[in-house]
Amino acid sequence: MISKSRVDFGRPMAVGRGFGGGWSVRVDLRMVSVCALVAAAAIIVGVVTLCVGDLPIAPDRVLAAVMGDGSRMETTVVLKWRMPRVVLALVLGALLGASGAIFQSVTRNPLGSPDVIGFNTGAYTGALVVILLIGQKGYYETAAGALIGGVATALAVYLLAYKRGVQGFRLIIVGIAVSAMLTSINAWILVKADLDRAMSASVWGAGSLNGLRWDNATPVLIVAALCVPLLVVAAVRMPILDLGDDAAKAVGLRAEGTRLYLILVGVVLTAIATAAAGPIAFVSLAAPQIARRLTGAPGVGLAPAAVMGALLLVASDLVAQRAFAPTPLPVGVVTVSVGGIYLVWLLFKEGRRQ
Repeated sequence: MISKSRVDFGRPMAVGRGFGGGWSVRVDLRMVSVCALVAAAAIIVGVVTLCVGDLPIAPDRVLAAVMGDGSRMETTVVLKWRMPRVVLALVLGALLGASGAIFQSVTRNPLGSPDVIGFNTGAYTGALVVILLIGQKGYYETAAGALIGGVATALAVYLLAYKRGVQGFRLIIVGIAVSAMLTSINAWILVKADLDRAMSASVWGAGSLNGLRWDNATPVLIVAALCVPLLVVAAVRMPILDLGDDAAKAVGLRAEGTRLYLILVGVVLTAIATAAAGPIAFVSLAAPQIARRLTGAPGVGLAPAAVMGALLLVASDLVAQRAFAPTPLPVGVVTVSVGGIYLVWLLFKEGRRQ
């Protein structure tokens, strides 16, 4: 049986007092083991993705290309064409999984993910405005529109749901209502647009990693790295907030301020992923709950949800590439299919529990 042990991290990682007066944090060895196994599985799937394709490449030749010893064709295929897509799938999946964990922790509801609340829909609205109304088709212009749309939707949902604080159920209901309105607006924009441009915007709205290269991946990786300190702070505060507002106040944590901070961090993570590849649905919904069941934890955790999100997205992208080869599908089509089955199962299970 895997047990829990106490590890002293010094005062900066303050979660509880140790016997020597320093701060200590509990490390769940089962959670660490699950994270390591899921991360290894995600890397294995990524390696398989590098190997398969219209030009199959053996694993040893993939390694040679990565180490700089491959042929010119192998290096081009592996490093320039396939590697950016795999790296983006891993990073964006981790961002979506972590975002889902944050929102499910804040709302205390397994349905409290950014795609259910409507932030993905708002990001899609922002992209449609840029592509169809303003007339810009560039990758960075579309990404900026999606980022602004997602953040603006999050602020609108937060303000509408605020009533002497934000309650999880109220946030979900308001988010679903705002999402429904934005879906209607998106449909109206697509109907009024030129056919070719509307089809292009619809493909982006499905969520796709097709055609992304290092010039697309590099800004995402930089911004994601800048978000790591924000996630460290969130990982420390989430378990305290899960104990309730009174317990949080007892240890000097402002509950409402912490809740707002977590929402903003979750929105930023979702907006980064959506700006890079479009609104990829259901990864944020499924990853935290699958990870929670594997770890046996009472609540959702950031690290398990992040590695599970990376595995789900890189595996879904492999299916999207090869299911109807040589024609690749948008990865969002696969995640919607898998996530829809998961959502039905989750609703059925929650209904039986009630």
